Amino acid sequence: MVKVREDQPLMASGKVDIQQWLTRLQEDVRLREPERLIEACELAEKLDREAPNTHRVWLSSGSSFRMGLEMADILADLKLDQATLEAAVLYRAVREELLSLDAVTKRFGSEVATLIDGVLQMAAISYPLAPNHGMSQHNQQENLRKMLVNMVGDVRVALIKIAERTCALRQVKDAPLEKCLQVAREVADIYAPLAHRLGIGQIKWELEDLSFRYLHEDEYKAIAKLLAEKRLDRERYIHDVVETLKGLMEAQHITHHDVSGRAKHIYSIWRKMKRKGIDFSEVHDVRAVRILVPEVTDCYTVLGIVHSRWHHVPDEFDDYIANPKKNGYQSLHTAVVGPENKVLEIQIRTFAMHDDAELGVCAHWRYKGHDTNAKSRSYEEKIAWLRQVLEWQDEVGGFGDLREGLSSDVAPDRNYVFTPDGHVIDLPRIATPIDFAYRVHTEIGHRCRGAKVNGRIVPLTYKLKSGQQVEILTATKGGPSRDWLNPSLGYVRTSRARAKIQAWFKHQARDQNLDEGRAIFEREMRRLDVDGLDLPKLADAVNYQNADDMYAAIGAGDLRIGQVLHQAQQLFGETDDQEQLERLLAKPRRLPSKTPKSDITVLGVGNLKTSMANCCRPVPGESIVGFITQGRGVTVHRQDCSNILQLRMEEPQRIIEVEWGERAHTRYPVTIEIQAWDRSGLLRDVTGLLGNEKVNVLAVNTLTDTNEGIARLRITLEVDGLESLGRLFSRIQQLPNVTEVRRLRNADPNKDDQHGGR
Repeated sequence: MVKVREDQPLMASGKVDIQQWLTRLQEDVRLREPERLIEACELAEKLDREAPNTHRVWLSSGSSFRMGLEMADILADLKLDQATLEAAVLYRAVREELLSLDAVTKRFGSEVATLIDGVLQMAAISYPLAPNHGMSQHNQQENLRKMLVNMVGDVRVALIKIAERTCALRQVKDAPLEKCLQVAREVADIYAPLAHRLGIGQIKWELEDLSFRYLHEDEYKAIAKLLAEKRLDRERYIHDVVETLKGLMEAQHITHHDVSGRAKHIYSIWRKMKRKGIDFSEVHDVRAVRILVPEVTDCYTVLGIVHSRWHHVPDEFDDYIANPKKNGYQSLHTAVVGPENKVLEIQIRTFAMHDDAELGVCAHWRYKGHDTNAKSRSYEEKIAWLRQVLEWQDEVGGFGDLREGLSSDVAPDRNYVFTPDGHVIDLPRIATPIDFAYRVHTEIGHRCRGAKVNGRIVPLTYKLKSGQQVEILTATKGGPSRDWLNPSLGYVRTSRARAKIQAWFKHQARDQNLDEGRAIFEREMRRLDVDGLDLPKLADAVNYQNADDMYAAIGAGDLRIGQVLHQAQQLFGETDDQEQLERLLAKPRRLPSKTPKSDITVLGVGNLKTSMANCCRPVPGESIVGFITQGRGVTVHRQDCSNILQLRMEEPQRIIEVEWGERAHTRYPVTIEIQAWDRSGLLRDVTGLLGNEKVNVLAVNTLTDTNEGIARLRITLEVDGLESLGRLFSRIQQLPNVTEVRRLRNADPNKDDQHGGR
């Protein structure tokens, strides 16, 4: 049944008597510095008194401060330490932005501030009743759970949050119905199972009953009425049974014991009725007794006494001492036909087992000092905590086999970000806003035109971080951009999003794909100043029957322009026509190399044994990276391969740079021209980009038309082929104000422009 909370002691003025409250609190927990907890209470009360009423619109107590005291009461019952109690008292003030974490650190220490910060991260979770964007309730529950595993490293954080949700559910009765249902659903699906997993029975029962009262009001009232009607008879019956059992145990010289009636909470009665399809009158454990004894051997002795006195009900015996529940719960459960031929449930356990059942992880919680450098200890504590949480699917149900996928789902390569409505989306750590958009819903991805992170507009290439709130700005119609499929630009990092984009283009008419693909191809050739290509041969080199099929594949996103450029240069390289090769690019400058020829060049260590990864099967023209295996040399992956992304996080020391063949040792001087609307910092941005791309610059010449406001940058640089030059052009084109990038075939970098440079 719902627990009735103990009222806080008040003075004649109506204010909370903090000193009396503290005296009562110390009956449950020892405080090393009571005066510091008083200081926290006085600060929270002052801030609450001065705060505007908008901070507590739905609290029945009308006071965030009093809610903090109530949270501390709950945590004191769980025997938590003083830092946890101080964090509970101050939490609401920090959450309502009445107090900063820096101020908490200065006055109460980093330990208290860290606990509050952890609870604030958990508080970012919102749990709407009607998930939107096609996200199922199942996925929302799973993502919330993964997020908690990812975020919570100290079990006290979870306990403070459970206490806060308990108080919220107690006080939500005066809020609008929608708010009541939202809080109740969140508690029923997330926090009651968490309390059960941590073995905190006394809170778990209250959370289940309170949330049940809001979510199934009619059923709750019906069972409560049936319990009330039989209450006096049940109390008389239980009293007689308790006295009988005490007499039987004393006759067997078991003098140290405790026998009491056990209240059956309403939610568990309803759940049993639903699970077994039975009526209220058939629920055996409405009448229940609990027996506590010192030793495990005493438990079985008492079980024998009970069964010798009353007939045992078949199939109603569970030995959770020999076979504990997964949350560590231990007890003997049996049902017998008791006095008046009424079925009676009896639980038998030791005093220590009872503490475990009521307090769970708190019964064993001993905070081992404040040495934050004790890495091994904190690691063991976190592993123990994770093991607890990983068992949730047994209680929540319907989550599939979480264990198999958990190593990747909660590994450091995952980010957990929020939608504006509070849904949690899990993504790889390299994900961008476009990846997020496609993860939420395919249509949102297609119509994505911009993004906000925590209220600020960010580029679509921005890498998301855990805890951020992401809002996608969409157009009313339209589709994805083909630039998103260009890996050099960094718009899309996940295979899921890339597949969705490719599928969109595939569904467009072939004629449209063909026209788009031809336009992309011709634009790239024109920009690179390349002509005279043998198109049928080039199409065959990229595995298409003719040029039109190749264009359609480019337009649909199945073929990347970088792969076409690579094959184009390969075709020129196969001919002995030196004039034709030099037509394509300037005369190459070959860098010295002592390594023998091979398909792959391993940077820095010469040539090693290499093999292509079967998972992604890289082909010439694609960006690649190497992974050092044990006994099999270097395995070569595409840079966007999901396996190599995972390996980068797990074993970064075994990742090495590789390039394709001897072309890694060949550089071609090329002169390019960049045209842009003039602005401050343009040259700095261009040279910075070239530096990041590790491009060797031989000469730079700039000219600005002040009348037109147009700047032209003529740069001579070294590249290793058409593909890298095309990739470089794509990156430059993304710089602000840049309108055009092209190659100048006959430019002489040693001659200044007739107008001079700057």
